[in-house]
Amino acid sequence: MNTEVTGAGGVRIALRVEGPENARPIVFVHGWAQSAAAWSAQLADPALSGQFRLVAMDLRGHGASDVPKDGYDDPAQWAGDLAAVLDFAGPDAIVVGWSYGGLVITDYLREHGTARLGGIVFVGAITEIGRKREGGATGPIMRAALPAALSDDAEVAIPALVEFTRAQASPKVPGAYAQAMLGSSLSVPPAVRGALFRRDIGSGEVLAAVDKPTLVVHGSADGVVDPSAAEYSAGKIPGAVLRWFVEAGHLPFVEEPEDFNSVLRRFAGDAAAE
Repeated sequence: MNTEVTGAGGVRIALRVEGPENARPIVFVHGWAQSAAAWSAQLADPALSGQFRLVAMDLRGHGASDVPKDGYDDPAQWAGDLAAVLDFAGPDAIVVGWSYGGLVITDYLREHGTARLGGIVFVGAITEIGRKREGGATGPIMRAALPAALSDDAEVAIPALVEFTRAQASPKVPGAYAQAMLGSSLSVPPAVRGALFRRDIGSGEVLAAVDKPTLVVHGSADGVVDPSAAEYSAGKIPGAVLRWFVEAGHLPFVEEPEDFNSVLRRFAGDAAAE
C-alpha cells in the first residue's frame, strides 16, 4: 500500500506499507539519494510482513515525497518527519536506518529521545556528519564520488553517480536493483543531494543516552560508510550489539537478504519481549 503523512513544516512524506495494521511496526529509513524502494527485499518478505507492520518512508526531497527548498540542515526537520511516520506506524516501533538514514534516526533521538521506540537498527549507517566526525567516517567509494555527484552539471554528476552505483553494487546485488538505485539517485535534485552534506553535527552524547535495544549491522567490506563508523556508534550506545556481515559491502540487506531479514526478525521479536 502506498500512502503519505504530513511531516515537519507541512512537507508531504510518502510511505510504502506492508503487513497487518495492528502488528508491531518496523519503520525503515533509507539513505542518501535513494528511496523506500531500497527496502524492497524486506517489504516483499512474507516472514517479515506476516509478523510485523512494515513502513518504509521516502525522505523529504527523495522518492515521492515533497521537495522543500530548505530545511535539510536542520535536525528538527528530520526529527519531525520521522515523528510523523511513527505516529502513523504505531507505538514501540523498531526503527531501521541505512546510511544517511542512521543520521535521521539520530536527529529524532536528539529531539525526542527514545520513549516511543521499541528498538533501533543501524545498517551501514552514519550517526554524525562533518569533517573528522568519527560516526560519519566515509569510505573510498563515497570519497571518490564527491563533489562530482553533487553537481548540477549533468555531464559531471551523471558519470559520478553511475560509478558510485557501480562501485557499491557487488556481484550479489541484482543488476535490476543496481539500475533502480541509479534511477533513484538521478531523481533527487542536485540541490538536495548537496544540501544533505552541508551539515556538521556530532552525536556522542545522543548515542550515549540511548536506553533501548540497539543492533548495529555493517558490511566488513563497506566502501561507502567506513566500518569504523559502526564501531563508533556501537561503542557509544550502552548494550548495543555489533553484527558484521563478513565480506558484504554497503548493502547487506540486499547482498544477504535472507540472513539480514532473519537477523531483523529475531531482533524485533527479542525487543518486543523485553
